[in-house]
Amino acid sequence: MLKGAIFDHDGTMFDTEVIWQANWQRVAKDRGIKLPDTFKYEICGTSGKMMEEIVSKYYKTDNPQVIIKDVTNGVYQDELTKLQEKEGLRELLEYFKEKGVKMIVASSSPKDMIEHNLINDHIDNYFEDIVSGRELKRGKPFPDIFIEAAKRLNLSNEECYVFEDAYNGVLAGKASGSYTIMIPDLIQPNDEIKEKADKIYPSFKEVLIDLKKENI
Repeated sequence: MLKGAIFDHDGTMFDTEVIWQANWQRVAKDRGIKLPDTFKYEICGTSGKMMEEIVSKYYKTDNPQVIIKDVTNGVYQDELTKLQEKEGLRELLEYFKEKGVKMIVASSSPKDMIEHNLINDHIDNYFEDIVSGRELKRGKPFPDIFIEAAKRLNLSNEECYVFEDAYNGVLAGKASGSYTIMIPDLIQPNDEIKEKADKIYPSFKEVLIDLKKENI
């Protein structure tokens, strides 16, 4: 078993990706824009300049920050009543705690949103820190966020698991040198991601089974 575990937030720990996508669609509809399926593949897991570039392309705007703010505000409101924890998450967190595995959240979402959700779900005590993609210049699929997360745990990336649901997150995890586990949410893995991810599981329940068998 490795010494550290880095968890993505949206779509991995919580069923939030559907909330994000609903708000992207809401804002697009308000502007008379029909978003193609390719949008969700590109936008999932991004932040910073990359998110702005994707939003500019699909929403045909020179001011993507306005759209991102509108969407983010909608997500904040929806998560007050619609937030759901992913199956098997709490059991995995407890197992890691028992085994002395250090844990941290590394997500593209705003830090205050992540903190609120962890506290509201009563799992904030499992994590040593939070790294938000908004703190870094380069978001996923660049590895910066996972490199920073491992650094804050005083571990190398080779000593850490990364848990992700999105393509960009898997690519970032692998690029960081971490053992990258995909738990698909809205988007199922294509052939490229199947090759990139070290393991793919339907839920945290199956991850825990393999950990107990010392298979990962």
